[in-house]
Amino acid sequence: MRRKVIAGNWKMNHNPVETREFFEVFKGLVKDSENEIILCVPYIDVAAALEATAGTNIKIGTQNLNHEESGALTGDISCKMLQDIGIQYTIVGHSERRQYHNETDEFVNLKMKAAFAHDIIPILCVGETLKEREAGIAKYKILTQIVLDFDGLTAEQAKNVVIAYEPIWAIGTGKTATAEDANEVCQWIRDEIKTLYGAEVAEEIIIQYGGSVKASNAKELFEMSDIDGGLVGGASLKPDEFAKIVNWR
Repeated sequence: MRRKVIAGNWKMNHNPVETREFFEVFKGLVKDSENEIILCVPYIDVAAALEATAGTNIKIGTQNLNHEESGALTGDISCKMLQDIGIQYTIVGHSERRQYHNETDEFVNLKMKAAFAHDIIPILCVGETLKEREAGIAKYKILTQIVLDFDGLTAEQAKNVVIAYEPIWAIGTGKTATAEDANEVCQWIRDEIKTLYGAEVAEEIIIQYGGSVKASNAKELFEMSDIDGGLVGGASLKPDEFAKIVNWR
């Protein structure tokens, strides 16, 4: 049976002081959880987060990376830098990066490969806009992202990717795909992974749902057959609320 992976994406929120205060409350609330817990925090909060979670069951990730080892790339952070300080996860291909920073699937693919080269697990975000869903091309859009983003990855690498299905129209809007609709898309993704890498990889790979996940809908979503946890945005900023999502059973 696949494990449940609950990840939080703080986006551009919290400073180091607020980070320490968050974990002071949060880590005690989830210390007995059997789920995998990840918080993807802004770069400025990484040191405080790693210090606050040392020796706990909470893992720290980042929200982005650059595929280059080093160079004249002002403002970017390399995988080697993240590896050197003990980062285990990073979000890759979030819709906000794709939209506001013009990140293509080819660029996302380079980041995926760079992450694995430095023992960092990518949390790959895929999803469709409301316009694409209403036009009936959601499946084509999402599976095209999967094919391009996984290009050149080995089966061993592929089965360790965490895929986050995030319908773009549900991110931060309060709207949520029904549990049945979200599960159907996760099934499409799992079937595509089976086509690309075989049944064993498809059965092992973690596929999350993201898009206005909160304590009130987590149980319904996470009990679906092909949803293996969630990538949580706004609700992950509040220790009590996020703990309820982590402890959803």
